[in-house]
Formats: sequence, C-alpha cells, structure tokens
Amino acid sequence: MPVPRRRRLAPVAAAIALPFLLSACGGAVEIDLPKLSATDQATCDDFAAELPATLAEQKQVEIEPKSAPAAAYGDPAIIVRCGVPKPKGFGLASSCEQANGVGYYIPDAQYTDQSSDVTLYAAGYRPRVEVSIPAKYRPNAVAAAMSVLAPLIKKHLTLVEACD
Repeated sequence: MPVPRRRRLAPVAAAIALPFLLSACGGAVEIDLPKLSATDQATCDDFAAELPATLAEQKQVEIEPKSAPAAAYGDPAIIVRCGVPKPKGFGLASSCEQANGVGYYIPDAQYTDQSSDVTLYAAGYRPRVEVSIPAKYRPNAVAAAMSVLAPLIKKHLTLVEACD
C-alpha cells in the first residue's frame, strides 16, 4: 500500500523548517534595566525607538525585557544601552574618540588590546549611552557604531561635558 503523498512531504517540510527553528532557539538577549528618573526614561525611550535595524552590518535581534531602552545586534550581540552610570575612569581629563561630532570614551585597556571586547560610552551626554562590542567585530564595528549612533545621540541626549 503506497504512503499518502502528504506523509512523504512531512519529513521534507521538517528538514526545510529545522534551520529556521534552530535559529530562533537562541532566545532574546537579556538587558539589565537601569534605574532612571522619569525624564531620563522618556529620553532613553525616544533614543531607543530610533535605533537602526542594523548596526555594524549586524541585524537587530530580540531583547528582554522588550521595554528596555536598548537594542542588540548580531550573535554574539553588540548591545546599545541608554541610561547607564558614569564609566569607571571617565573624567575631565579623559581622551575620547570623535565621530560625527560626538566624543566616545573607551577605557585605555580596551582601546589598546584589539583582541578584547570593547565598551564605548557617550559619557559626556546625559543620559549616558553604552555600546558593548564583542571582539569578533573589531576593529570595524567600533567606528561603524560610533558614526551611526552619533546623530541619534546629538538629537536626543544633552551634552554636559565634552571630552577631547
């Protein structure tokens, strides 16, 4: 007795769907929620709402909680968060990398070690923005992220202390 046609197609359909199902199994990127004032929360929400669909050639991926003023891109994820505390080591004498009129603070140890992850900060702005970039994406993603995010930072955040 021949097998009904639809039963023969089920394994084929499962084989086609499997890569899509496996790619969805990674789950959302967990984001730490900062404690923000109502004003900073509104500013960060506006900033996050305009984050691009891609950053450094990586597509935006799901985050958890969805309400976080943040975005994640790629796997491993490049993470952009708004409302972070002042980074350790940042002060008036800190040097920064400039991109499109925005200064980004990069801790010295991360700046010189090109094989490590890097976290850069738009530290002179309030609320502050942090961008965590896995080493896999260095060096190109650092410059790409800084230049893409600069117009959004200038549009939504307040410059309170410049860094050179």
